[in-house]
Amino acid sequence: MFSRKKVFVLLISVIAVAALLMVGATSALAADKIIWKSSSFGPASNFSQIHHDKACEAITQASGGRMEVKAFVGGSVVPETKELDAVIEGVLDLCYTCPMYNLDKWPAAGLISSRPGGLPGQILTQWFDYGGGWELMNEMMEGYNAMVLPGFLSPEPGEVFLHSKRKIETVDDLKGLKVRTSGDGGEILARMGASPIFLPGGELYEAMQRGTIDAFEYAGLSTNWSMHFNEIADYVIISPVRAPSDPHVWFVNKESWEALPDDLKVLVQNVLTRWTQEQQNFESHNDLDAIQYFRDAGCEVYDLPKEVAEALSKEAQAFYAEKTAKESPIFGEILESMNAYGHKSGLW
Repeated sequence: MFSRKKVFVLLISVIAVAALLMVGATSALAADKIIWKSSSFGPASNFSQIHHDKACEAITQASGGRMEVKAFVGGSVVPETKELDAVIEGVLDLCYTCPMYNLDKWPAAGLISSRPGGLPGQILTQWFDYGGGWELMNEMMEGYNAMVLPGFLSPEPGEVFLHSKRKIETVDDLKGLKVRTSGDGGEILARMGASPIFLPGGELYEAMQRGTIDAFEYAGLSTNWSMHFNEIADYVIISPVRAPSDPHVWFVNKESWEALPDDLKVLVQNVLTRWTQEQQNFESHNDLDAIQYFRDAGCEVYDLPKEVAEALSKEAQAFYAEKTAKESPIFGEILESMNAYGHKSGLW
């Protein structure tokens, strides 16, 4: 028979072995844990940054500890709007940003992101997810260490045409206007006599205060209200002609994506799609109230005069005809695909 002392020693040994096994299992789990870094384009008050952060947290929680996605605010890893460069280089694994910030790489990116005279929100989302859009975009990005996933933010009514210190009533009022803009809309406004400049969103408030710019576009009404733009611009000009939607895309590093187990790929894709749709619903809903907030704050909110909208639309058509003739074939493929989907949906 075992003495009490031997039983006690045996029990302690069993407990010690179990503890060592648990520590080993925990260490192995920690060693196998996948850690990603992701950023939106900020600032922290931007609804895209907020929903980006929620998506990262949701992936971490849903993975049960197998994967952690660390969220970074725009400008904290690389300069604002340069997040995709960091994904391509492997500094980030994931980012959530506007394609039009990457016209230096792909001229066709401006077609997908806030294209003047282009597809409006829901129809653009359908084209991207089901009409061949994301596949065409990946074809456009061939040769780069990044890809896009289905799941696309494209709220309606898109961006505010302009927040401005000067009232825009005629085409002549655009001449000499120092306007912050991005994407193809900037080039088209320049053809109409404006003086476009690009600045990150976090710099707009101070730039308006200092007189560096007279007007700017940035995002939808609810986002712009949250950033206190009522304090720096008397006029809020509404029109879908310059940006009938304001798309954001999830870009992922190819090597990081290919290294994921299949079940985690499904998890990541589902979470990103869910939070992108959540943001679209959130912004579209809150934009309805934000228009009145600007009015109550003393801003004059009005529709862009028809004369200006028609002139911009006409200039956009000429601009894209010229670009199609001189750019690579993928530019024409994307433009043709979008236009065909617009006709199919009854837009034109």
